Amino acid sequence: MYSQFIIANQLPAIPNALNYQKCLILGNYLMLISFLVVSSSIFITFVFDELFAMSVQIFAHIATIVFAGLLKIGYVLRCVALHGFGKRNF
Repeated sequence: MYSQFIIANQLPAIPNALNYQKCLILGNYLMLISFLVVSSSIFITFVFDELFAMSVQIFAHIATIVFAGLLKIGYVLRCVALHGFGKRNF
């Protein structure tokens, strides 16, 4: 079968299985890192705003938008890989 965060030892016998595996791993890591950055940016921007300088808050606002987009790209990569492996439910 396929692995979620590392290259699996045995891949399914489908064309481009290694490419789908790499796409799945990249999508998972991109989603994980983007979620952590978006979460911390939201906390910096709205919860702990009195503890940070204005320039840090501006950067956190921008990072929220950029990394939310990267989170969506990671999800699309994951969906492409799972579709390539024959999964129909995401």
